[in-house]
Amino acid sequence: MGFVMLRCALCLGGLLADSVLGLTITSTGPSSIEKAGGETINFDCRFTLAPEDTGPLDIEWTLLASDNQNRDQMIITYSGDRVYEDYYATMKGRVHFNSPDPKTGDASINITKLLVSDTGTYLCKVKKAPGVDSRKTLLTVMVKPSVPKCYVEGSSEQGKDILMKCKSAEGTNPIQYTWERISGTRILPATALLDRVQGSIVIKNATSDNSGTYRCVSENRVGKEQCTLSLSVVPPSNTAGTIAGAVIGSLLALLLLAIILYCCYKNRNKKKYEKETAHEIREDVPPPQSRASTARSFIGVGSNRSSLGSMSPSNMHEYAPKPQYNPVPSEEYERPPSHVSHPPASKYASAPGNGSLSVV
Repeated sequence: MGFVMLRCALCLGGLLADSVLGLTITSTGPSSIEKAGGETINFDCRFTLAPEDTGPLDIEWTLLASDNQNRDQMIITYSGDRVYEDYYATMKGRVHFNSPDPKTGDASINITKLLVSDTGTYLCKVKKAPGVDSRKTLLTVMVKPSVPKCYVEGSSEQGKDILMKCKSAEGTNPIQYTWERISGTRILPATALLDRVQGSIVIKNATSDNSGTYRCVSENRVGKEQCTLSLSVVPPSNTAGTIAGAVIGSLLALLLLAIILYCCYKNRNKKKYEKETAHEIREDVPPPQSRASTARSFIGVGSNRSSLGSMSPSNMHEYAPKPQYNPVPSEEYERPPSHVSHPPASKYASAPGNGSLSVV
């Protein structure tokens, strides 16, 4: 008797459960999705109704609050046979229902041009009284790596360790880097050491056989990019010759500078000496003597002779030439007053007995 009653209770419970949970979301897609920024995400949310679900159909899509948010954010709804999609300004114009008539059983939505800020947990909730059901999906928006830059850091000489690097400026971690050789043997050198996290590769004790074209691939979970590098291993340089050449060149430059400075110094002193000599007054040179005045300068031709008249020793001083400058005294030409020299006798002598002059 008790066993029969238990079976009846279980059957009644099952019927009540089917009545309450008649509305069911049937989508079975992944509960976690990763997408790259700029791409489009499709959130699947399909449902079925039971005959008992006779109330109005309401569909709500919500971005659940994260640890640093205060409340859940409604992003799009369907109610009273109308779509409302302007709840969230950040997603305005980017979120839509997949079906033009969601009441047919498709509450799926899509979000275009994904942003990193769109990362979060999205809840699809379908209600048609008395039925109700919901489904959560975690979205992670990642930035795929940007085109990396490949370059050689340091020397690429034979016998030395050559370091090649590859780095993407943008991209969501973790980013993995791989190197491969795409020319020649297409096999990395046996002495190569690869760092997949830092994106570097070191070729130990490089030889000319290591020359070639290499490719680096930068990759994370949502995308990848690549770059290529042409490596040329060169013979070692003559370091001693380079240093010697640099030293000799420096010495020659210093010598040339010293010659230029010396020439400038000599030229300046020469100009200074010539200028001082041009303005110097020579005190040891006697002044030029004036011409002696002769009686011939006073004798004219023809009638002018008579104008001289008679000349006497008493008026000879009136005709004596006057000096044009004051002589500069010097030891060589100064004499004591007792040895004053007399002017030479004039060619004009007075005749004895009369006051007239006669020409000799």
